[in-house]
Amino acid sequence: MPKNTTEPTHPHDVTELCAEGARLYAGALSAGRIARAEVEAAPCLVEFALLHPDPDDANWLRPVPPAVALAQRLHPIERDIQNRRRLSIELTESFEPFIAISAQNPALTHAITVLEGVDRINAALNLATAECHTEMLTVQPGGGRREHVLNQALERDRPLVDRGVSMRTLYQHTVRHSPGTLAYVDRVATGKVEIRTLEELIGRLIICDRTVAFIPARDDQQVALELRHPGLVSYLVTVFEQLWQRAIPLLDEIPYNPTLKGVSGVQRSIAQLLVEGHVDEAIARRLGMNVRTCRAHVAKLSVTLGSGSRAQLGYLIARSGILEQGS
Repeated sequence: MPKNTTEPTHPHDVTELCAEGARLYAGALSAGRIARAEVEAAPCLVEFALLHPDPDDANWLRPVPPAVALAQRLHPIERDIQNRRRLSIELTESFEPFIAISAQNPALTHAITVLEGVDRINAALNLATAECHTEMLTVQPGGGRREHVLNQALERDRPLVDRGVSMRTLYQHTVRHSPGTLAYVDRVATGKVEIRTLEELIGRLIICDRTVAFIPARDDQQVALELRHPGLVSYLVTVFEQLWQRAIPLLDEIPYNPTLKGVSGVQRSIAQLLVEGHVDEAIARRLGMNVRTCRAHVAKLSVTLGSGSRAQLGYLIARSGILEQGS
């Protein structure tokens, strides 16, 4: 027999009883019964077993006492709570002997934990964020992030803001032109939140309360490392602080020095990386922009300096003096 896929016409939970249902149920309790025809506008009352047929007259319904209805709904919840408590006790008893053994071995401190897969990485990040009480430091390289990534970050970060945790985040200059990232920043930039940008950054980094840090272990972001060794975490905090001192507050103007021949500050950075031998993909990744934007800047550099080839462009950049001027 085919399953009925028709959507309910009156969908809501018993904890959100509709106004009409609440009115009719209260009336039935006061009168002791209610005509079946009256409850057609609120079928939820029968569905949730708040009314049952009158044994003396099929045209009437009688109300189930609210104490009885409440008990019927609380019983499975309480049973589930008892089952979970029993499970927690069983788990504790099962692991207790091993905890005693590991406590005697200082090497088993999980100084470095390999996290494989996005789900496990996000679970570890969510746990560390939930346990963060004083300070979070983050480095987010790259340009504007995708909407679902921003939504995940907002869901994770908003409780931190609400409980007064200090947050400092480093982005790259390119996010200044990303509407999605700027909207996310606007929603969290209250309280103790500070945001700065740099042209180039190290890889992604998250540090909670200076006790645990997360860094990527692969370029595809499918493997990360959870670091709890005090020396490693302290070193990463120092790296962050050095980057922070060089960074520019998000709402401040980027102080580019004047350039020769109309070459912008971004193009000067690209020129430096070109001279160092980096390909377009690597330059785009380091400056937090997409490859198409990077190539457009390279093309403008070629036109500005009168270059006819990639090899000639490197020579003309070196001869033009634009790199020396920006130093």
